[in-house]
This record gives sequence, structure tokens and C-alpha cells, in this order.
Amino acid sequence: MVTLVHTLQQHTDELSCCCFSAGLLATCSADKTLRVYDTADFSELPGSPLSGHGYGVHCCCFSSCGRSLVSCSTDGSIVVWNPDTGEAAAELQHPGRSPLRVCALAPDSSLLLAGACDGTVALWDFSCKTLRRCSSVSEASVVACCFSPCGQVFVTGCTNGDLKLWDVDISLLHAEKDAHDLGVTCCSSAPHLRPAWVMKLLHTLTSHSAPVLSCALSSDGDLVVSGSVDKSVAVHDANAGALLHTLKQHDSFPPRSPGCGDATGRGSAPLASQVLEVAPRAGCFEVYVTAVALSPTMPWIATGSMDRTVNVWRIGDGDGLTAAEPRQTECQGRKLPGHFRALLADWSEEDVQTWLHEEGLEQLVGNFKANNIDGPELSRLNKETASELGIESVGLRGRLLRKIEALKAEQSGSDAPDEFLCPITRELMRDPVISADGYSYERESIESWIRGKNKTSPMTNLPLQTTLLTPNRSLKMAITRWKSSQ
Repeated sequence: MVTLVHTLQQHTDELSCCCFSAGLLATCSADKTLRVYDTADFSELPGSPLSGHGYGVHCCCFSSCGRSLVSCSTDGSIVVWNPDTGEAAAELQHPGRSPLRVCALAPDSSLLLAGACDGTVALWDFSCKTLRRCSSVSEASVVACCFSPCGQVFVTGCTNGDLKLWDVDISLLHAEKDAHDLGVTCCSSAPHLRPAWVMKLLHTLTSHSAPVLSCALSSDGDLVVSGSVDKSVAVHDANAGALLHTLKQHDSFPPRSPGCGDATGRGSAPLASQVLEVAPRAGCFEVYVTAVALSPTMPWIATGSMDRTVNVWRIGDGDGLTAAEPRQTECQGRKLPGHFRALLADWSEEDVQTWLHEEGLEQLVGNFKANNIDGPELSRLNKETASELGIESVGLRGRLLRKIEALKAEQSGSDAPDEFLCPITRELMRDPVISADGYSYERESIESWIRGKNKTSPMTNLPLQTTLLTPNRSLKMAITRWKSSQ
């Protein structure tokens, strides 16, 4: 069962994209703005709307931890936002100033990709915001792109109907000519998919009666959701290819202004479309579903339409989750228990209170709340300031300070060089070992990987010729020297 739970109507022009982080929903529109909502109650954040683009915003996506929101626009720019404050943290320009139609972040947020109307894709190093490459990949506009789960390859889709697979050096690995006869409009990947160097057709979904404008896979890869010119949203079982639900709430809204578009009589293509020509017709407002997204942590589907609204749907019973019970998520590969900010300095007061609950220090929540203790304040807490908070018990005060020190130690690898981080956990390595694939891992992590059903390399997905692990003493010494210098 899928139930409509919220309708958001703040945008003043048609919706172009929507996306979820662990705790936020972002939407963008032809009205040149983005809007950000808290998924606990779908209230708009104080810093919203986010304004800065000179033309309509085509696409938006969150970084893996939700600390950054990225958007691209017809103005040829990508803006990196702080979604909590609404402030622009960086602005990147396409080298040719071509209008950008789509953007995507690698699963570990190390790379940022954008597709342009001139048939090029631009690839940036996201951490330092530097351009790595900009290359032509098609004679047509690039309107769809997504990374593979490993982040080492990506797919592009163009208005001429081609799907192409590339490595991060933008070298072509595989091409599907005319994959969709009316052009590709969207593409999505699921984290559970194995790295691949070819593409294989699994299912053709034909539940829509008109071109498809948007699609998204759930984080577990079990569901695929699509939105169409036929004004409906389809929810499919991705494994069986079976239609589970058809949602039609967008077609029930009354006209909001006269003189809107009408679709031409072109045929449909499974999960594909091309740019439609429209003809004016007085007194109507078309409600094509232009955007769909699924939450990675909660049972939510968001759908956006040309009627300027965003509908939020609840899938089933949500596996017993409520908005106050977010699942564990990752930022740059680091596991974050119960909240989604990577660094202590970025924690809000609510994050600190959540941490107190998780550490068995519930009795201190009132003290911390009354004194407005956030992440920076928590990091500076010592014996004296703890006493000033009214924590009279010496034992409780000592336990709190020990847990704070443990938390700081746990996050000490946040600024470490990338080669010091285990590729599996993205945490600072203590006992690095070299595997048969030539990569170094934290011993405990790679041993756990091998003990499971994974007899392939975590980095290349190729079979490991041997499970023998060799201590990487030089790397361990380098990490020790780096730690002592901090």
C-alpha cells in the first residue's frame, strides 16, 4: 500500500527534480530556486528557499552524508549548498558555459559529474572542487547520468536515445545505441549492484501510456519508481519487473493558471522520452510527473510535477520506522550512528542529544538542552565546564568526558590523507595489510570481508587469487607519523 501523506506547494514554477538525504528532502524548479524540508514533519527549513542560479534549476542531489546539496542550472553553473543554512559554499562553472541538465555525485562523494546541452560531461574532484576533465560524449544533449556503486564507472543518457558506460577517465567502456527510441530522460543505479563493464537489459517496463520523464531505484534495489507524461507514478518490483502500484494524485489538482502546454501525440517509450513540443491551450495546466525520488532511510517516495507541487507518499508500514528513528547512514564511508553529520563540529543540539541517548547518558539531556550544547560546545567540554552544567556526580561526569574523548578519537581520521583510510570502512587504518588485489585495507575489515561470501576484491570486484594478507609496515609507519604530527 502507498499512501499520500504530504503535499508541498511552495514552488512557483514546474518541478524539475527532487532528492532525499537521510533527514532532508530537497526540490528544485524552473523558478530558479531549491527548497529544503525536514523529513521529520516536512516543514521547510529556515534557510529555504535557496536562491543563486540565474535560470531554472534542472537537477539536485545530496552528498552521501547529507552535509552538501548540489544543483545545476541552465546558467551553466553548479552550486554546492549547505542545506541546513541555505548558504552557497561553492560555485563551479562548466568550462564552455553550456547549460547543464543533470548532475550526480559518486557514492562516496569523491567525484561530481555534470551533463551539458553541448554533449559534454564535466568531472570535478568534489573535495577540492577542481575540474578533472571535460569531454564530449555525444552529439546530443546529455540529460541523464549516474555513477555505479563502486564510483569507478558512470552512465550517460542523451536525447538521441544512446546509453553509454564510461570510466572516470571518461574512456568509453560500452555503448547501447538507440536504447530508447524517443531519447533517454533519466537513469538511476542501486547500491547493491556489482561493478560492471557492460550493460544488460533485465526488464522493459511498459506500464505508462506516455513518455517517461523520471525514474529512481530504491537504495536496496528492490523498487523502481517512474513518473510520466500520462500524469501517473508507477512503482515496480525491480527484480520481477512487475507493476506494484499506480499513483495518480497529481492529476487531481485544479488549474492554477491558463495557457499551459498540451502534449503532442507521440508514442511512448519504456522509461524514456525526448523533449516534447507543446502547444498552448487556454484554461489548462498539465500535470506531467517530472521528478521522483526515494528516501534512502525511510519509507518515503517524493514526486514532483508541472503543477508546481511535490507529493510525499508512504510505502507500506515503513518496516516499523518512524521519522524519529533514522537508519544508520554513511558519510564518505564513515558510519554515523543515528545521525547524519560526519564531524563533531557540525553537530546540532539535536544531534548531541541523540548521541547522549545512544551512549546511555539520557539523564544529561535536560542539562544539555537547557544550556544549548551543540557539537562545538561538546568538543570543548572539560571538568570545569561539566561542573558548570550542573553535573554533580563525579562518576557521571567522568563517564561523559571519557565518551567525548572516545568520540573525538573515533573522528580523528576525518582529515587524514585518503591513502590512510581503509577503502571498506573509510576509517583511519590501525593495522593495514595488502590484499591480493594490490590494495591496502584495515586487517579486521578485509578479514571480515573474506570470511563472508565475498571472494572478490572490494575495489575491482575481480576474484582474489589468494586470501593471504601481507602487513603493510611502511604504510603503518606513515600513519603513525601523521598521527603524531596532528
